[in-house]
Amino acid sequence: MVLKNIVLVEDERHLAVGIKYNLEADGYLVAAVEDGPAALKIMDERGAEVDLVILDLMLPGMSGYAVLEKLRGDGCDVPVLILSARTLTEDRTRGFDLGASQYLTKPFDLDELLSRVKNLLQHHPRRHKRVQPPTTKIEHYEFTNAQIDFIHFELKVNGKGIDLTKREWELLRYFIENEGRLIPRQEILENIWDMPGHIQTRAPDQFILRLRKIFEEDHTRPKHFLTVRDMGYRFLGQGTSEESEVAE
Repeated sequence: MVLKNIVLVEDERHLAVGIKYNLEADGYLVAAVEDGPAALKIMDERGAEVDLVILDLMLPGMSGYAVLEKLRGDGCDVPVLILSARTLTEDRTRGFDLGASQYLTKPFDLDELLSRVKNLLQHHPRRHKRVQPPTTKIEHYEFTNAQIDFIHFELKVNGKGIDLTKREWELLRYFIENEGRLIPRQEILENIWDMPGHIQTRAPDQFILRLRKIFEEDHTRPKHFLTVRDMGYRFLGQGTSEESEVAE
């Protein structure tokens, strides 16, 4: 039997100890942290192993809202149960808008917490990244005024060095290695974000907009990173004279 891994983000130590004790008594593996940066660090290190995050909102240094926004922005779709003393409708709404799975207010009933945890784990089983067939990896690529070095992860546009995040490098490489091919949106979600293709998220749009702002002469009228309405995306190194339909 594979034990479920839970990350508990709670700065009230006495409360965190009690929750951790009861979750472990129910057979879960629990890692408890007290602030937002520590939560993001453990998710970065163990993200593929984590089955559920229990997240307080009022955390020192970095709010739970900011933690959730960063996780979802990075494409992390692990279920998140917000556990907060904030009871206003706008707090709950903001949490759900940022991608929370459930919201439980403090003080809470322990049996209800355990029931919600069980429900989320049953309906959101951990997905394992699919093994992709080996492909020919491009080491260097140039187009327009950009020089890209995938070996040393160096990028220059108009002679100026530009830093990319790990996800941006992955997306850029995927576009270039599939140059000219229509790439369905669900394919990008599955292969770059390791998410089911049916998931509704704006994460790809945000990252593609970022690539457009870096590489396109006019990011509102892209010629290289194109959107094909209701179908997906296409990368053209030589560019196109036709206007693409920009994802908003």
